Amino acid sequence: MEEIALLEQKTTILIVDDSPETIEIVNSALPKGYRRKAAVNADMAFKILESDDLPDIILLDIMMPGIDGFEFCSTIKQNERLKDIPVIFLSAVNSYENKVHAFSVGAVDYITKPFDTDEIRARLNTHVKLYNLQRQLETYNRQLEQLVRNKVDEITESQVATIYALAKLAESRDSDTGYHIDRVAAFCRLLAEKLKDVPEYQEMITDEFIDNIFKASPLHDIGKVGIDDAILRKQGILSEKEYEIMKSHTEIGNNTLQEVHNRYPDNKFLEIGMEVTRYHHEKWDGTGYPKGLKGCDIPLPARIMAVADNYDALRSKRPYKEAFSHEKTLSIMSRQSGIHFDPNIFQVFIEHEHLFKEIFESSN
Repeated sequence: MEEIALLEQKTTILIVDDSPETIEIVNSALPKGYRRKAAVNADMAFKILESDDLPDIILLDIMMPGIDGFEFCSTIKQNERLKDIPVIFLSAVNSYENKVHAFSVGAVDYITKPFDTDEIRARLNTHVKLYNLQRQLETYNRQLEQLVRNKVDEITESQVATIYALAKLAESRDSDTGYHIDRVAAFCRLLAEKLKDVPEYQEMITDEFIDNIFKASPLHDIGKVGIDDAILRKQGILSEKEYEIMKSHTEIGNNTLQEVHNRYPDNKFLEIGMEVTRYHHEKWDGTGYPKGLKGCDIPLPARIMAVADNYDALRSKRPYKEAFSHEKTLSIMSRQSGIHFDPNIFQVFIEHEHLFKEIFESSN
C-alpha cells in the first residue's frame, strides 16, 4: 500500500478528450494522489507537452475534432523528448481494427467506455510502474556507461603515462635532447589542427586523429632503447656501419609496438604510433628509410612527424652540431620541401611558423 501511495504522489496524468463529461468521469476514477492535466483537443495537449513538467502517462480519446487520437499518438512517438510517455487509448469503439491500429501507432493499452473505476486504476498503476522502472533502468544504464567511459579514460591515461615514461627513458639515453618529445608532440598536434582546415585533409584528420597523433608522437624514437650507447651518444659523425645500426631504431620501435597491437588490433592510437615510429625518416622523394616509401605512400602521421621532428632537431643542440636559429632552420627546411617533406604539409608549416617558434622558445 505504501508503494502505491508513493506512486500516486509522483504521478501526473494527462487526459486528452473532447468531452468534458468524459474528462470528469476519468478524473473521478483516478486516485486522489494523482496530479491531473486535461486537454479537449490535440492542439491544447501539444501546448501542455511543451512544458518541462511532462506527464507520466497519457489517457487519449480517439475521435476528436482536428487531429484525432491516432495521429496525435503517432506524432508524439516520433518526438525524441515525448516518445517514451505511455499512451492508453480511451474509446467507446470496441473493434478489433481500432485496437490493432492503436497499438501500431505506439499505445501501450486500450480501454473501452463505459469505464470501470477499478480497471482504470489497476491499469494505470501497472503502466506507471512499468514506465518508472524503464526510466530507472535508463538512468542506471547511463550511469553504467559513464562509469565505463571513466574507467576507459582512466586506463587510457594510465597507458599514455606509461608509454610517455618509456619514451622519456629512450630520450634520456640520447644526449642534449631536452624537452624534445614534449615539443614534437605539440608540433604534431598544431600541424594536424591546421591541416584539418585544408579541404583535401578534412576527411582524414578528425578530432580523434589529432588526439592520437599528439599522444603517439612521443613514441617516434622509442626504438633507440635498442641502440648501443657508444653509437647513440657518440660525439661526432657516425660511420656508415654505425649509421645503419642507428637507422634500425625505426624497426625496433615498430616491432615493439606491433607486439602490443597484436593484442589490441582495433587500437587507433597504437596504429598511429606504429606509423610514426617506423616511417618518420621516410622522405617525400623516396630516398628515406627504412622502406624507401615515396610521396603519399608514406602514412600521413609520419609525414607530419617528419616536419615536426626536423624543425626541433635543427633548432636543438646535438653532439655533432650547434643549435640553429629559427630563421636558419626555415631556410634549411625550405630547400627540402618536395624532397624531404610533403610540400602541402610544409606549406601549412610555413604559414604558421611563428607558432612553432613560440612553442620551441617557451620550452627553453
